Amino acid sequence: MDEVNARIVNQQSSISIDSNAEDFTKTETVLLPLDKRLCLVGPLAADPDVCNCAQTFGVPVITSDDGLQYLEDRSCKTIYVLNTFDDDLYNTLYKQRQSILGPVALRQLSQKQEQLPDNTRPLFNLSMTGVIVCFTGFRNKNELSLVVPLVHHMGGSIRKDMSVKVTHLIAKSSGGDKYQYAATFKVPVMHQSWVFTCWEQRFNPDFSATLDVVVAEHKLKPFHGAKVCFLGFPEDEDKHMAEVLESNGGSVTHLEDVDCTHVVVDESTVAERPEISSRAQFVKAEWFWTSVQKQICLDEKEYLFDDYIEQVLSPSARRESQPSATPSSATRRKRKRLQETLSSLALQPSPSVYKRRSSVSDAGLLSVSGSFLDCTASPEKCLNDLPESSPAIETRKALTARQQVVMELVQTESNYVNILNTIMTMFKKHLEDMPEEEALLNNTELKIIFGNLPLIYETHIKMLEELRWTSAHWTEERSIGNIILKYSTDLLKAYPPFVNFFEEMKEMLLMCDANKPRFHAFLKACQTRPECGRQKLQDLLIRPVQRLPSISLLLNDILKHTSKTNSDHIALDQALAALKEVMTHINEDKRKTEGQRVMFDIFNDIDNCPPDLISSHRTFVTRAEVIQLSSSEGLSSKGNFLVLFLFTDQLEVCKKRSKAFNTLKSPNTVNGYHQKSTSKPYKHVKLMPLSHIKRVIDIKETEDCQRVFSLVFRNNDEIKERLFSFAMTESDVDKVTFLKTLCRQMATNACTADADKFLAYLEHQQLDIDTSDINNGTLSKAFKFANRTRLKVGRAFSFNKTPSKLKRAVSSMMSPFGSSTNITPASQLAQMRLASYSNINELADAHNSSETPPLAPMSVQPTRKLKASSLGATALKRL
Repeated sequence: MDEVNARIVNQQSSISIDSNAEDFTKTETVLLPLDKRLCLVGPLAADPDVCNCAQTFGVPVITSDDGLQYLEDRSCKTIYVLNTFDDDLYNTLYKQRQSILGPVALRQLSQKQEQLPDNTRPLFNLSMTGVIVCFTGFRNKNELSLVVPLVHHMGGSIRKDMSVKVTHLIAKSSGGDKYQYAATFKVPVMHQSWVFTCWEQRFNPDFSATLDVVVAEHKLKPFHGAKVCFLGFPEDEDKHMAEVLESNGGSVTHLEDVDCTHVVVDESTVAERPEISSRAQFVKAEWFWTSVQKQICLDEKEYLFDDYIEQVLSPSARRESQPSATPSSATRRKRKRLQETLSSLALQPSPSVYKRRSSVSDAGLLSVSGSFLDCTASPEKCLNDLPESSPAIETRKALTARQQVVMELVQTESNYVNILNTIMTMFKKHLEDMPEEEALLNNTELKIIFGNLPLIYETHIKMLEELRWTSAHWTEERSIGNIILKYSTDLLKAYPPFVNFFEEMKEMLLMCDANKPRFHAFLKACQTRPECGRQKLQDLLIRPVQRLPSISLLLNDILKHTSKTNSDHIALDQALAALKEVMTHINEDKRKTEGQRVMFDIFNDIDNCPPDLISSHRTFVTRAEVIQLSSSEGLSSKGNFLVLFLFTDQLEVCKKRSKAFNTLKSPNTVNGYHQKSTSKPYKHVKLMPLSHIKRVIDIKETEDCQRVFSLVFRNNDEIKERLFSFAMTESDVDKVTFLKTLCRQMATNACTADADKFLAYLEHQQLDIDTSDINNGTLSKAFKFANRTRLKVGRAFSFNKTPSKLKRAVSSMMSPFGSSTNITPASQLAQMRLASYSNINELADAHNSSETPPLAPMSVQPTRKLKASSLGATALKRL
């Protein structure tokens, strides 16, 4: 002890303390901490990395096989460095209250240039440094005895009660006061597996227990440990909710289960709380979906089903949440009446079951009794406003017919504005105001879904204000038409952006609903609220498409009950005309927008497409798939499959690319194209201005010529016309309709009203068009053969581009009669025809004769004909 005392520095320190205006001096002895040393135990003594880290602390470093010989040495404080914390040596040192470090903690302290710790708590690493943990729900102390030491070994701390210093709550199950505290103050609630996973990474010096990906992986699921029963839901919804429950840590049970923790009730169908033996809490569906959305089990007190029933039966009643008592006879009668009311409401068809119309013009065809009028009460009043007798009905009978329709207009407008307000506040504003870390949608998705609504909402708020004032100060001379006329310009600006991109908005909404579980839960939770009337957001967003036709129908009804001597008669006429103009403009603008959108899609599908195809004044009209029948200079080869894209002033000719060879057996193909292939389905051939197409020729239909037409083409630099002949391949595209559409576009570009002058009718013999291959089915059969063998169609028909050796090889393979040196495309087609199974009868006749080789049928033998690339004088005269 003399040596120990010799190493203690005794210093006198004078501390002056002023107390009650009296000065006195207190002298005390301050013992400075003992010197430290590191003891590397076992194999760590031979680890050069550990030795180097130990030297950086500036304390003596000793080595030992077990370090037990230094237990009684009090000359300085010994810190033992052990490689494991689960053997007998560790237990011995720990019981002796020795300071113990792990090699990882030694390295981490050295890298951070921190001092060696003074406490006696074993420290293996620093992965939980700064973590303060609190536990809840653990009733078995043995479970805690496994988790608590590991938290300490990784540098974490533990608190008994929740406080502002606690950083993480480790819960056995969802629920409880500590759990709700953590949910309120956004303290992460973790599963105990978090600690075990961190301990598995104890040898990784770069690992941290607070990494976002680690915390997210081990967060306690919102319904962990809960046994839930669903009551009153349709079968498909019940199944869907069960899947969501299980994916969020809960399990499905039944009412008779004594371990049932929650009963989720569909309040629209269940009017009375059933009596059960368990102590389960009866909650509304909103509790379930909001818990899924926020990924935390919410406090059930805010969503109790008993409170909902009491509120519906007596809206003025206010009571605190308490265990339900045995219902009295009066309460039973009230609940019975409520159940009957709910049942009658359930029998009424929901507005969402009506067939929706996306076109404003189609919606305008509905009668006054159609679903677009939305004459029912506002969704939020469906349950609360159910008087047994309505004196307003008697009062309304005293109104004039004109005033009754005006009141109906005001009521439906009020309902419509309420629906818009619900969308803007409950959905749009709520989603936009969410913190970035909790956001359900990004800015782009919010813009696509809700971006075009604010202007519509603002316009109708102002219009409703004036309609309400007019209704409140009603006289028969009050003008409704002038109000609509006043806002017709605003309606014209507000509605086209919404209607034009309604399909994109709907697709984005459905995609986010399907791919984002928390957003799906948010929509489900909102759907259960009275403001939505149990309608989906998609059903609410269809209302703007329906509203203008609804107003038009009501204005027409008001006009019928307005005398011609009334000054509002003319204003109503003008208002109806203005609304019709607005709807026509919306439809036309939507058609143009769709045409331009399709034009971008076409441009992206065409390889080497001219960039000037995209233009603000150009829109897509229609398309047709064809086979080229003539080998014309400046276009494609005969037999190629082409696609004609007709625009308002251009005709884009593309070659339809064939699919890769043998793709049916390739596992890396999708729809016939390789997954990693960057090739596009079409290849650009020619862009024809409609002004260069001089004539459209409809080839008369005969048995030998079906669905054939020609285009007479000449640009400004050419002297002679060229003739391009095609045969349509799509049975669902009408040739006459396509040609007339083409002629109309040509007439529009030529600023003439006579589209028929561009269309001529001829027989195929007059233009020397060879349709024999079509008639005999050679091209179609060859195409089917190529598809079966997965050969490229372009190579099968482009004979002039095929190398001569390959051409002879293909001819020999496909023809049983060999090949000759002088092979022409027509003779090749003849040999292909002879080799086909469909020509077996001709082959049989040929085999009967052994003297002469078989000849190709006359229909496919080469013949000398006039070139179809230019028109002769006689043909031009006929045109």
